Amino acid sequence: MERAVFLDRDGTINVDVDYLYETDKLVFIDGTFEALALLKEQGYRLIVISNQSGIARGYYGAPEVEQLHEYMNAILLRHSAAIDAFYYCPHVEQDRCTCRKPQTGLIERAAAEWDIDLACSYMVGDKETDVMTAVNAGCGYGLLLSGHAISDGLREKYKDNLYKNLWDFAQHICGKEAE
Repeated sequence: MERAVFLDRDGTINVDVDYLYETDKLVFIDGTFEALALLKEQGYRLIVISNQSGIARGYYGAPEVEQLHEYMNAILLRHSAAIDAFYYCPHVEQDRCTCRKPQTGLIERAAAEWDIDLACSYMVGDKETDVMTAVNAGCGYGLLLSGHAISDGLREKYKDNLYKNLWDFAQHICGKEAE
């Protein structure tokens, strides 16, 4: 079985722009290329798990999201940091689907399709829903300070799994394995 790092997209890999779908608005967070390359080098599959409710809201369609992902991956590939797969939920909360984080439908699908051992894998993101997704799926996790504001209460609650950004997280888990 393989191991993976499941990644939130906005606020984790790239700067969070409300309902990002346009390639000219994509800005990678500092350290992202290095972090993803290090994780790949250490044998992790890189799989994006993202809520994309802008589809259900009619702001853009699935083709625009997929075009953005192809564009992102073309850039990441040049840095030896390509994403292995992108999975996204096109629903809003009211749809009560099983694929919207913190539900585990997307992680379970990715784990089945990629033969991932969830117990040896991580989910990393900038919101508590990312942490909850990891816990619900039986993964390790990291909560990043590179995206949405994190309250003092959440900082305290997740202090042992709190990281400045994706680069900080990648160095930590890869360094942990070297011990």
